[in-house]
Amino acid sequence: MKRRVNVIGVGMTKFAKPGASPEYYEMAKEAGTKALADAGIAYKDVQQAYVGYVYGDSTCGQRAVYELGLTGIPVVNVNNNCSTGSTALWLARQAIESGAAECVLALGFEKMEKGALGNKFDDREPPMGRHAQVMIDVQGISAAPPAAQMFGGAGREYRFQHGTKKETFGKISEKARDHASRNPYALFGQKLSLAEIMASEEVFDPLTRFQCCPPTCGAGAAILCSDEFARKHGISKPVYIAAQAMTTDFASSFDERSMIKMVGYDMTREAARQVYEASGIGPGDVKVVELHDCFTANELLTYEGLGLCPEGGAEKFIWDGDNTYGGKVVTNPSGGLLSKGHPLGATGLAQCTELVWQLRGTADARQVQGANIALQHNLGLGGACVVTMYRRD
Repeated sequence: MKRRVNVIGVGMTKFAKPGASPEYYEMAKEAGTKALADAGIAYKDVQQAYVGYVYGDSTCGQRAVYELGLTGIPVVNVNNNCSTGSTALWLARQAIESGAAECVLALGFEKMEKGALGNKFDDREPPMGRHAQVMIDVQGISAAPPAAQMFGGAGREYRFQHGTKKETFGKISEKARDHASRNPYALFGQKLSLAEIMASEEVFDPLTRFQCCPPTCGAGAAILCSDEFARKHGISKPVYIAAQAMTTDFASSFDERSMIKMVGYDMTREAARQVYEASGIGPGDVKVVELHDCFTANELLTYEGLGLCPEGGAEKFIWDGDNTYGGKVVTNPSGGLLSKGHPLGATGLAQCTELVWQLRGTADARQVQGANIALQHNLGLGGACVVTMYRRD
């Protein structure tokens, strides 16, 4: 039988703009130290570490972990684009579940540069070449940042299919800023009106500037352990992972000439299906969700991919307020990537941190009342999608 995997410690830094953060290993030390203190254990109790980052040299994971201690444990470096942090979590969960370890650290960090993401190597085929070719074939290419063209194109495809108003996408960003105003860890804590969001310059139809996540620096960490380890350390009723799944691209990402499929809709839908089936929990049981809102268009698509609303029902879901406090499910109480920030390697572990706080009832002004089940969605183009279900009994 598979062993239950508990999340007994979490921690993160306050996210910052590029150029305003400490060194990556200093951010990692802060997040890791907080997670260890939260768990009430010492670093010597950790048997393995999985460390995620996108922009950094090989063995940056070791350099970061060495700030916590020099105990000779295995350190695995992880890079899976924007889903890197959740991939580190996925690997750590497997180590505990299989019996390979009793206590594992998942750590993620990123020190980003200003401006849009770009390729670091110009002497080889980029890993997203096939994705870019779909975009070129469907809508051509423009001077806008490539990620904005991809997710904006998916939003435009959805808009044309369903007659969705441009303001519907802006409404998501308004909600994100409102939630972030309650989060001391968020990069952007200032509320914005829908009018202000729609008036910001257009990046790629239907996206305006305030509907695109910013480059961000930060770190997040989680300590995972077995039931036996938790009991030995006097930890009762921990948050645990009820189910988790990772998917990569299907043929539909490339063969159906759909921008929606190319940016990972089918990855999301299948990962969610696996998690619901494995956990015996449906989307209607979920109280709080942290999902990958790199652009407002992706949050809208993800509502449907996760089954939070029916296909074609996202606009009603948004305008009815079913995605926020007082509605059906609170999405991104942290402010999400749009407002909390998106340091690629740290994002998945920051999502985990927020949801553990929510399930413990310690999220302060952001607390979702009655939250005992939480869902996490982290997507990386190229591609990988990780969906995780958390519970606290």
